[in-house]
Amino acid sequence: MAAEQELTPTSYIGHHLTFFEQPVGQGSFWTLNLDSLVTAVVLGVLGIGLLWWVVRGATSGVPNKRQAFVELACEFVDEQAKGIFQGDRRFIAPAALTVFVWVLLMNAMDFLPVDVTAWFYEHVLHLEHWRQVPTADVNTTFALSLSVWLLMIWFSIAVKGFGGWVHELFCSPFGANPLLWPANFAFNLVEYISKPLSHSLRLFGNMYAGEIIFLLLWMMAGAGIAGTIFAVPLGLAWAIFHILIVVLQAYIFMMLTIVYIAMAHESH
Repeated sequence: MAAEQELTPTSYIGHHLTFFEQPVGQGSFWTLNLDSLVTAVVLGVLGIGLLWWVVRGATSGVPNKRQAFVELACEFVDEQAKGIFQGDRRFIAPAALTVFVWVLLMNAMDFLPVDVTAWFYEHVLHLEHWRQVPTADVNTTFALSLSVWLLMIWFSIAVKGFGGWVHELFCSPFGANPLLWPANFAFNLVEYISKPLSHSLRLFGNMYAGEIIFLLLWMMAGAGIAGTIFAVPLGLAWAIFHILIVVLQAYIFMMLTIVYIAMAHESH
């Protein structure tokens, strides 16, 4: 943070919650949160690269620790997909694994100390603002959920045909009587709108709240010796509990991805 600014709780939290924004075009109201975008892309490449590296070195004999860990993760995700979707899992299982690993890595950025990384961004990269947790940005979680939503619609049309998909929109769940078409469409419209909303906001809300709590604890530690005495054990306890949140939110996002795509293959 700039030295000339007075450090207050409001300015401290506001500084760490400010995005590195880049306007899209001159005079446009659209902006890109480059910190979320760059971090998400880098973590996605690292995640895919890690899996690729382990697979390249895989052997048919006794696996090493890296291979055993990846095989365990793949089998776990495949078992979850098998329990929900009984059809061909050649797409849904790898997609679920990709979502799980990517969201897990983005969530795990919350464990990096914000003041240490802020010093690096400001003094090494010369960036005044940089949000390091992509999933604490609602734009990231909406982009992920809308991608799953579009896949759900695509599979629904691919399996049932466009006519079958439209027929389902207007004729289920209350029946095919033309008088019931508006009610059927309204019911399905609410369902289609609520899925990406709940899918994205659940992940965003949990990660954003976790980020805020970490900032409050670090702010307490800066209040003197007494604040540090309270903040250190509380921060440690919250970090340990946050491990569960980070993994659980990645798991829930993955499971909802499987559920939504599996529902697209079902007929009402």
